[in-house]
Amino acid sequence: MQRRTALATLGLAFVASAHGAPELAGLKLRGQGRFRYFGLSIYDARLWSAEPVDPARWAELPLTLELQYARSLVGREIAKRSLAEMRRQASISDAQTQTWLQAMEAAFPDVKAGDRLSGQHEPGVGAQFFFNGQARQRIADAQFARLFFGIWLSPQTSEPALREQLLGGRDGQG
Repeated sequence: MQRRTALATLGLAFVASAHGAPELAGLKLRGQGRFRYFGLSIYDARLWSAEPVDPARWAELPLTLELQYARSLVGREIAKRSLAEMRRQASISDAQTQTWLQAMEAAFPDVKAGDRLSGQHEPGVGAQFFFNGQARQRIADAQFARLFFGIWLSPQTSEPALREQLLGGRDGQG
């Protein structure tokens, strides 16, 4: 198991540098998992950070979440689903909903199999998003960032098994 994880980490680091992933520079893979919906693979998620991530304190740490898509999806639909998942964690006003939806629509283009969307969590500041290694959109809103990354990392996630994998569980690097 340890050997497989180490090889996977080396392979992912190689892929990231080969595809020009400046958002991953200097970071270590902490965990990974696959998100499926009704049995269909949607994306592989990877959590990167400079230091180990304590599951109870993830929101206080700078980290990068990378999603590599297994199929084509419309960016607007990704944004709408993200907002619905963010609402699992907190009440969001209608005005804030519209502001965040517009920001995510600008950040998330349509994707196809193999495309990567990455987000850098900047605690107390906001988030920076990348598409296939190219800077895409910065959202300077700490509450947005906490709720957005909470889709995967919060105890209120709709995918607790994926959260465990990302935060260093079965397939992670702790």
